[in-house]
Amino acid sequence: NQDIEFYLMTEDFILEYDSWLRKRGITRNSVSFYMRILRSVYNKAAAEMFFNPENIFRKVYTGVDRTRKRAVNEEIIVRLSNLDLSEHKALDYARDIFIFSFYTRGMAFVDIAYLRKSNIRNGFIQYIRRKTGQIINIRIESCMKKIMDHYKTKSEYIFPIITSSDEKIAYRQYQNSLSYYNKQLKKISDLLGLPSPLTSYVARHTWATAARNKNIPLSVISAGMGHTSEKTTQIYLASLDNSIIDEANKFIISSLYYKDDNSGKKKKREV
Repeated sequence: NQDIEFYLMTEDFILEYDSWLRKRGITRNSVSFYMRILRSVYNKAAAEMFFNPENIFRKVYTGVDRTRKRAVNEEIIVRLSNLDLSEHKALDYARDIFIFSFYTRGMAFVDIAYLRKSNIRNGFIQYIRRKTGQIINIRIESCMKKIMDHYKTKSEYIFPIITSSDEKIAYRQYQNSLSYYNKQLKKISDLLGLPSPLTSYVARHTWATAARNKNIPLSVISAGMGHTSEKTTQIYLASLDNSIIDEANKFIISSLYYKDDNSGKKKKREV
């Protein structure tokens, strides 16, 4: 939490920063995201100082990897909602946060943690994404309100994740809660017999997939998720399975040989 003098920004410094991030378990895409932001700040500073910037980021990754499939079938969301976890408060709480994230268009855990009562206005959740700075407005549906009311706190926050007004302590509480949250989601995954564990990211990917499967335009999905560009959304969707594309291909091929007659039944075409 100290200012860094411009002259300290060297290639070695960037490599050390890259190594530090990776040792903390930060994913490759997230490391790249931080690097791109830092590079932008560095270039703007250089321009203001009329200094020709060096390519000090050339040895670190600044691209975007396709992420592995993280979405689950919508049927899993229904099973998860109906799962009786009343005797396991920690699991019950993790399940509710996960479902709330899905209901709110894949709201990130960090945004859920920092969600304040002041963000509730005129039947909408209005907040700024901590990752991108995008302003998000979500109409509150009854299912969202039910969860928020259930975990209503006396503090300024909606959920009992952050309890301190001290910024440093609050951030540590968020980090610890995220780790604990993912551990509880893994236990829930085992209960459901899922091949891959649920994580805080799965709700977000699942909402994107569900929207795509319902033929919602990419522009709407992108805006709904608070992405700064449709390119980011395409990366999300490109990382998912090809079942939709395969079904579309099957339909196209089938249409070459069969056609619908007036009765609604498929009839073989004459070739």
